[in-house]
Amino acid sequence: METYYAGSYWLARQESIEACAQRLESFLRGMSPLEPTWSRWYEAAATFQKARKQQLSPDASTLAKLLGKKSNRFGDDSSFWLWAGETSEETSGVNGHCGSSSARVSSVCLLNPLSQGEVAERVLKAHVLTGVVRAMALAWAPEFGIATSHEHRNLIVAEQFPKLGTYVGWVMYFADFRGPVPPLPAPVQVEHIPDRGTLITLTPEKFTVSNPAHVALAEDVQARLQDAGLLMPLRPWGT
Repeated sequence: METYYAGSYWLARQESIEACAQRLESFLRGMSPLEPTWSRWYEAAATFQKARKQQLSPDASTLAKLLGKKSNRFGDDSSFWLWAGETSEETSGVNGHCGSSSARVSSVCLLNPLSQGEVAERVLKAHVLTGVVRAMALAWAPEFGIATSHEHRNLIVAEQFPKLGTYVGWVMYFADFRGPVPPLPAPVQVEHIPDRGTLITLTPEKFTVSNPAHVALAEDVQARLQDAGLLMPLRPWGT
């Protein structure tokens, strides 16, 4: 059983709590049309029952208060942990941190984990996960984004802590400043987002490591992107 996640990453871009709150608001609003349960988000709590009482209004002023809490601040970094779902067995988690000037620890927005159940059946589709990574690109303006299975990442990355931006997945995003995307083979779909970057979706089918054709396609795309100089570790923003 493969588990899937989506993430967006950037490095050393200092931003205020208010700016991060605006980005988080934009991201949550961009997620809402993709899955019915993603229209209601809650703060984390000790139990599911307690957390269900902590629904969060996804507006920038409310989110700024959340990001500004002492427990969510570490230096110039603001963290968040949110979840959505109607039952404790089928929840989606969104977490991350934003605003840091650190050149060692990346800022991030993550959606995970997704594996089985009705929500996963609806979400683990190419157009939905492409929509998730698109929402991340528009809201967070990351350098690199990806949606894929943990199993595929573990298959192609030998390091215990893989360098972000150096490997491929089912859906990928590369900021424009990383360079142009080369021609890619069918059935890969490529979409440019103006003033942001490029989305790449390997296959319209559910991508899985149990399908040799999917793994071979990923290897082909990995080689092409590597040759084009797109697969590189994150670098400090603006350099």
